[in-house]
Amino acid sequence: MLQFAIAVARIFEFAGIGAIVVGTLVALIKFGLAGVGARRADGAEGKSELSSEFRKNLGRSILVGLELLVAADIIRTVSVVPTLENVLVLALIVLIRTFLSMSLEVEINGRWPWQSSGKG
Repeated sequence: MLQFAIAVARIFEFAGIGAIVVGTLVALIKFGLAGVGARRADGAEGKSELSSEFRKNLGRSILVGLELLVAADIIRTVSVVPTLENVLVLALIVLIRTFLSMSLEVEINGRWPWQSSGKG
C-alpha cells in the first residue's frame, strides 16, 4: 500500500509540474499571438492589457500546479509514518504554498479570495 501511495504522490507531482509547464507555454503562445494582433492596433493600452492577460494566464497555471503539488505532499505525508517532523514539514509547505496561492489570486483577480466579486 505504501508503494501505491508513493506512486500516486509522484503522479500528482508530475501533473503539478506539467500543469505549470504546459500552462506557461499556452500563456506564452496566447501572448505571442495576441501581440501580433496588438501591433496592428498599435496602442499602448492594448499592450498593457496583453501583459495583464499574460500574467493572469500564467498565474492560473501556477495555481493549478501548486494545488496538485500540495496534494502530492499530503498523500506522501499520510502514507508514511506521520512523525511530528513530517507533519511540521507538511504544515510549513502547505503554509508557504497557501500564501503563494493567495498572492497569485490577488494578482489575477485584484481582490482577496474571500472578497465578493462585485458581480451579482
